[in-house]
Amino acid sequence: MQAITVRDRNAGPAGMSLTDIPYPHAAENDVVVRVHAAGFTPGELDWPATWTDRAGRDRTPSVPGHELSGVVVELGYGTTGLSVGQRVFGLADWTRNGTLAEYTAVEARNLAPLPADIGHTVAAALPISGLTAWQGLFDHGRLTTGQTVLIHGATGGVGSIAVQLAREAGARVIGTGRAADRDRALALGADAFLDLQSEKLEDAGEADVVFDVIGGDILDRSAALIRAGGTLVTIVTPPRIQPRDGRAVFFVVEPDRARLADLATRVRSGRLEPVVGAVRPLAEAPTAFTPGRRTPGKTIIRVTED
Repeated sequence: MQAITVRDRNAGPAGMSLTDIPYPHAAENDVVVRVHAAGFTPGELDWPATWTDRAGRDRTPSVPGHELSGVVVELGYGTTGLSVGQRVFGLADWTRNGTLAEYTAVEARNLAPLPADIGHTVAAALPISGLTAWQGLFDHGRLTTGQTVLIHGATGGVGSIAVQLAREAGARVIGTGRAADRDRALALGADAFLDLQSEKLEDAGEADVVFDVIGGDILDRSAALIRAGGTLVTIVTPPRIQPRDGRAVFFVVEPDRARLADLATRVRSGRLEPVVGAVRPLAEAPTAFTPGRRTPGKTIIRVTED
């Protein structure tokens, strides 16, 4: 089968190529999925798990990508809850070959059934972005109705979903980004928008929750915006500066089949719309990892035609 592989951790996207690799083995409690659409995180070439297995052993050449939507073609020994021919979507394991491949082996518990009326391209934009947004806002941020949340990167893959979920929860939503993102953020449901290039972050005022996907100076300065008892949540790096009267949380998204099913229900009912940006064929996946490349929403790799 064909897959995007990476061999040299120092080469960046230039070290990625479309190659032939062996068909995956379905271990106990695994399924093999024929991937129709896949998502990725641009920074994952810097993750240790991209290059080593759980025991720390080198596993190159590695297949990147950790979001997928596709069809189950094989069940591993003892696998229950899914069946051959079933449409599914979810997360691939961090320390195993990923989803930028025609087939991939995934733990069955990391996948949820995909309703027939949701396309694979849309579904592939949900797992990491949707689960990250939910866990950041509600599990870690403890956001409730009537509170104010400041969401950095409000039109990106994670931010665009976070804006919609927070708005539905009855929170006041302030989005941030570039000037060109303003109209999109407001259309998604943000009550206000702050242009980080021309406006002062401090002008946003205090918030009960700040959800950061940018890091660096923005993350550092966000600590001062936390209202007493509030929470600074980030997925980039552990915060260097703590809120004076609140708390700070750094987290890595966790698989959650039940929450994936809930997100799919929201998509079907029109309460949630993942923002899909560029859609590229598998052979062009390396160019999508190019540093500095920026598109609204989530970039999706089309692996197999529906």
